[in-house]
This record gives sequence, structure tokens and C-alpha cells, in this order.
Amino acid sequence: MSTSNGQWYPAEWPDRIRALSRGELRPVAPRRAATVLLLRAGGDGLAVHMLRRRASMAFAGGAYAYPGGSVDPRDERDVPWSGPSRADWAARLGTDAATAQAIVCAAVRETFEEAGVLLAGRTPDTVVADTTGDEWEADRAALVSRELSFADFLERRGLLLRSDLLGPWARWITPEFEPRRYDTWFFVAALPEGQRTRNASTEADRTVWTAPAEAAAGYDRGDLLMMPPTISTLRSLLPYATPADTLAASGERDLTPVLAQARLVGEEIVLSWPGHEEFTKRIDQQTEQQSGLQAGRQTDPQNDPQTDRHIVSGRSGTSGPEGADA
Repeated sequence: MSTSNGQWYPAEWPDRIRALSRGELRPVAPRRAATVLLLRAGGDGLAVHMLRRRASMAFAGGAYAYPGGSVDPRDERDVPWSGPSRADWAARLGTDAATAQAIVCAAVRETFEEAGVLLAGRTPDTVVADTTGDEWEADRAALVSRELSFADFLERRGLLLRSDLLGPWARWITPEFEPRRYDTWFFVAALPEGQRTRNASTEADRTVWTAPAEAAAGYDRGDLLMMPPTISTLRSLLPYATPADTLAASGERDLTPVLAQARLVGEEIVLSWPGHEEFTKRIDQQTEQQSGLQAGRQTDPQNDPQTDRHIVSGRSGTSGPEGADA
């Protein structure tokens, strides 16, 4: 279900929240994850790379997000590394060194897997200029299938992971009443010169570069579907004009994890994210019934003749905020 804007809430949340409050639901441990807000200078200022999850996805289908995913246990292996040390990253992320490396490694790996962009170079001050071609694609596919570890991939190609190209930006943890939970660190990074994004993810049907203000306005109109962490981090980009400005600001970002809270007030559920009042939602039984009906008759956004509800890439024949990947 969604509100009048583009905020996304699953129809099953109220039942799960009530079950948690009765002690009938045991929260699952969140998996570590990382996601990256890829940035570039657009015609009117900063642009961010976003992808739309396929409508068929069980979780947040049709919602806009950024490239990212879960930590692979092998991300803790020794990898060729440059930039801030593992100890420095551990202090910044609030973890131990092995966990910090795994999170940073996952951020770089997932960006390559899902967007075809690789934050790595042969030396500490260079970065790969082109990741296209059959050999690169074969390696990317092997990473996705987990046939190849990221450490082995880097070593085989003689590359260093450029941890200095990432800036830590936020941390959100999936609510305790969700069956699949993630402890996700968000990073910002500039698109390396010479590289191009593409839709390399099997979980996305569209990708686009967009101005943060334009995408946020689409969310406010209800045209773009996003989860709270996505729209929150999107709005946080608004003060910045360039990728360099954004990365420079990352050192001062508050990485205190944001975790949704749900409480029962009588028969009403009050759902909130501390420090993010715009997402607070009050759900009574009538709202639950209405959201259930809406979920049952929800139109597939890909086949809706009236409106796309999302940014549309230039490849589809309808122009989005800044068109498709390039």
C-alpha cells in the first residue's frame, strides 16, 4: 500500500506489527548490506543514478532505489585495497575492522554488479576508465552468481579497491516486524570519468539519472514510489551542487542507525522513524481494510495506460527527468 504521496508500506505490516506487540513474532537478525548513491554533474547541477525494482519483486516491487545489496561472507577476505585503512573505516562506521571492510567491499561490488560501475584502479590514484566488453561482462556475471569472489576478481585483474572514492552517508535498519531485515549503510560516490552506468541488475526494469529535486517532487506528487530510506537520502542531496561537494560533506554525516518504531495507541498503530517525522503514519482498522482492498486491485505500473507512477527512462519512448543511462 502507499499513501497519497509515493511512500511505500506493505499491506501486511499492520498484522505483523500487532503480532510483534503480542509477543507472537520474533524479530529476525538483520543482514549487513550496502548501497551507493552514484552521482554526476548534470546540466542543472547534481544528478543521482536510480533504478526501479521490477513490479514482480516480492519486496518493494515498483519502488525506486539505488544499486546495492547484502554483504557476501567472502567480502571479509583480504582484498587489494587503497584509501582509508580498514581501521579508519571501522571507526567511521562504528564496527570492527573486518565488518567495515566487508561493508565497503559490498558497496563497491554491488555497484559493479548492478550498475556496471567499478570503483577500483591499478594504482591508488587511478580508476578503471572502461568496464564494457565481453570479458568484463563475464566477470560481472560470475560475481552475481557468486562463482567468483570480489577479492579474486580484483587480484586477477590487478586492481585495487578505491575505498577513498566512497563517502559514508547514512545507516538504516529494516523494522523489527519485517520478515527480511537489513542493516544498510548508504554511501555516496562520483561516477568515475570514462565509465557509464547501465541496467545490469536482474531486479530492476529501468534505470535513470535524475536531479534529486525533480525525483523528490515526483515522490511528493505520488508519481514515484520510494521507501523511507530512499526518499530521505534523496532529499539529503538537495543542498549540494556537485559530486565533490557531496563527498566533502560525507565526513560530517551522522551515521546513527535509523530504525522504525511502531506502537499501539488503543486500536490504532502509530508507525514512525525517529528524526524523520514526514514518514509518521497512523493506521486504524478502517485504514487497514482500505489498504487491503487497494493492494488487491493495484494496477501494474508497467501496464497502466494513465500514468507510469515512476521516472520513465528515455529508452521507453517517454522522457524522464534527464533520460536514460549514459
